[in-house]
Amino acid sequence: MGCLDEGHFNVEHDNVVSNGCVELGLEEEGNTSAIEDAVKVLLLGLGEDVNREGLRKTPLRVAKALREGTRGYRQKVKDIVQGALFPEAGLDNRVGHAGGAGGLVLVRDLDHFSYCEACLLPFQVKCHVGYISSGQRVVGLSKLSRVTDVFAKRLQEPQRLANEICTALHQEIKPAGVAVVIQCSHIHFPNIESVLLDSKHQGWVKILVSSGSGVFENKSADVWADFYNLLKFRGIDREEIQFRVSSDQCWCPSLSSLSAEASSKIEAVNPVTVAAVASILKSLGEDPLRKELAGTPGRFVKWLMNFQNCNMEMRLNGFLGNGMNSSDTNGNANLNDKQICSELNMPFWSQCEHHLLPFHGVVHIGYLGSDGFKPIGKSLLQSIVHFYGFKLQVQERLTRQIAETISPLLGGDVIVVVEASHTCMISRGIQKFGSSTATIAVLGNFLTDASARAMFLQSIPSSTSPEGL
Repeated sequence: MGCLDEGHFNVEHDNVVSNGCVELGLEEEGNTSAIEDAVKVLLLGLGEDVNREGLRKTPLRVAKALREGTRGYRQKVKDIVQGALFPEAGLDNRVGHAGGAGGLVLVRDLDHFSYCEACLLPFQVKCHVGYISSGQRVVGLSKLSRVTDVFAKRLQEPQRLANEICTALHQEIKPAGVAVVIQCSHIHFPNIESVLLDSKHQGWVKILVSSGSGVFENKSADVWADFYNLLKFRGIDREEIQFRVSSDQCWCPSLSSLSAEASSKIEAVNPVTVAAVASILKSLGEDPLRKELAGTPGRFVKWLMNFQNCNMEMRLNGFLGNGMNSSDTNGNANLNDKQICSELNMPFWSQCEHHLLPFHGVVHIGYLGSDGFKPIGKSLLQSIVHFYGFKLQVQERLTRQIAETISPLLGGDVIVVVEASHTCMISRGIQKFGSSTATIAVLGNFLTDASARAMFLQSIPSSTSPEGL
């Protein structure tokens, strides 16, 4: 393990330009070395070995993912819209909304992700964009998606994201008005202490915001009625948006639930790791001294330290080694004398060791029980799930570790299924929103009995896919 010496890692706050971003000088796509160095500092702060197989390329993977996730800093709306404005006779804003012949143009369900500026965790964005043409011109529909992506691919908060999209489209298209409605979902990632105390922890914070320009500037204007009516079957109601938070109110769970005790913990985190995160912000094109980012490095480090590689003792309440005495752990028991027992939908949260991004989901455990069988409590199984979740992980290893740990507690015949959604997949543009990953581990009689496996797998509810996607 490397040793963190505060004198060996410094962050300089120079070259800050007036628009709040940092002039990087060599602004090349592949210039990731500064981020890689900072990620190594974070891994060392977690007590990890940066040279172990699973982490060897993590700094490069994290750097590439962050550069991809913030590419909006290096894009200009004018370059996207220019050349994509097309003449369309009959569209004029002097009569009705668009000359009476045309009207609102609305593109719905534009899925993006963005990085929260308060904590650096990615959040999901579903954007609905509309405009009313003027000057007898329309814009290519794909450009609306590309423009929203420019601003989503920056460190953001929902209301500012909506405002920036609206303003940019109004300036470049010059329509009669632009309307933007955004649905955002932010993972509410607990620390290991809170999740053990709160079994009903809610995994997501959701918010709905809007922004309008031109004829849409007045939120009570009749023109909004067409927009909302076309969104009603998407489950969006006008009244639901009107009284949502404004840009000066926090929505990030790391801010809204920040207690005095938690705040003191942020101040106590290793200043070297905090400086490393500030260096990452600067490398991405942001100003670490910007007011909204002032506490971000500390909050990110506090969250990351949930996955510190420490020797946490698992208290299995005396079950380990003697929890099951009525089953044959060698897999030779008569299945006719056993029944399939299960514990379903146990939540977990974890951190992908390849990209340092969260993944979360549910764990389903099945085992064979017989007369005289004394099952262990669900709370112990949930504790084991959390123990392995709060580490730098990959889903395949997590599934195997849970199965191998609970096997001696449950008689040896065990099947474990983990269903999870990975922000590292979504943020890199590989996986579609709403998809999830399932992994399975089997031990004992479940290995050889296909009918027992099928019976358990069919008992898993179809509605257990992780929330928020």
